[in-house]
Amino acid sequence: MGASGQLPDGRRLAVVTGGGPGIMEAANRGAYDVGAETAGFNITLPHEQFPNPYLTPELCFRFHYFAMRKLHFVLRARALVAFPGGFGTLDELFETLTLAQTRVMKPLPIILVGEAYWRRVFDPDFLVEEGVIAPEDRDLFWYAETAREIWEGILRWRQKAGDPLL
Repeated sequence: MGASGQLPDGRRLAVVTGGGPGIMEAANRGAYDVGAETAGFNITLPHEQFPNPYLTPELCFRFHYFAMRKLHFVLRARALVAFPGGFGTLDELFETLTLAQTRVMKPLPIILVGEAYWRRVFDPDFLVEEGVIAPEDRDLFWYAETAREIWEGILRWRQKAGDPLL
């Protein structure tokens, strides 16, 4: 993939985040700095969250309802990379895991960045022991610590699925 996000066959990839500050801004800035498109799906909140300055202007969207925002994320996602976050992150992660688990949507790579954090927040082994998820549901996601692990894992997953990105 070139710096612009252009794939060899002409398709394009863009970094898509919630468009806010913190890790979302860092992801958008990384794409921006190499000339790739970067989209933000911002949400209108009572305590206003403003779009970060690294979004491609025509790809900055504002949503009033979380459900519509999640729908647009899931419809376009080629992978979900979840960084440590709060209730909104958990909501988006569990929604995606549920849709993949039930095969309501086509499976996609789901990567949880920062294993120590995620193991404290979410214990899939406990859920298996309780009988509320199947053992194979633990295979719906994996942990990663570095950008290289994330990217190489996504490429391997998509290749194995018969839908390579590159």
